[in-house]
Amino acid sequence: MNGIIYKNILLILLLFITSNAQQINLNEYGLYVVDNAETYLAIAGKDSNKLLVDIEKYIPNIMLDIRYATDNNFVGEPVYNIPKAFTRLPVAKALRKIQYELMKENLGLKIYDAYRPYSVTVKFFKKVKDTNFVASPKKGSRHNRGCAVDITVIDLKTGKEIEMPTPYDDFTEKASQNFNDLPKNVINNREKLKRIMTENGFKVFATEWWHFDFKGWENYELMDISFEELIGLEKIKK
Repeated sequence: MNGIIYKNILLILLLFITSNAQQINLNEYGLYVVDNAETYLAIAGKDSNKLLVDIEKYIPNIMLDIRYATDNNFVGEPVYNIPKAFTRLPVAKALRKIQYELMKENLGLKIYDAYRPYSVTVKFFKKVKDTNFVASPKKGSRHNRGCAVDITVIDLKTGKEIEMPTPYDDFTEKASQNFNDLPKNVINNREKLKRIMTENGFKVFATEWWHFDFKGWENYELMDISFEELIGLEKIKK
């Protein structure tokens, strides 16, 4: 499908959504969640910053370790059918800049999780009702907005993670940003990640050293579109 046809489709969809704005349905918690491709395309057609970008295609040498596509996670079973990571366009741009900075030190980023469909957040909360570690469906997650990443740093030569306070998704106090009963090199590694992320528009989540939210996350809609749907839309655009 050529670019002109695609743009025309986006325009038609945008006009449809605008004309039917009063029919937007809220979920049981009074939240508006984008759960269909047509609405997402209309929103992204109006503001390209709201595109969900395939991180693996956008950032060189990025490594993915999408635990939620495996049973190696706190749920104990896969919640994604495929190991992919997406973020909104400005988030991807910031991560790409960080990657280039780290590459100067033969380091790089590893992504554990990024955009997370809202329905997955609902499933997580049924398992762990602790909002220090799992977002409540009543508010939704910044992951659901495509504006949060779970992330660490690796040595590009070996592919191994540099040492951090805990493994990913550790629900103990050691995962907190303020926990300092740790070896000096571990604290330094944690602070390196925190510094480079915050310098590029992210804010660390207090109880999880790996979780960072992008500035302006509140301006992005909650989403419940699957990775498979997003991949299908990428193919259409080509």
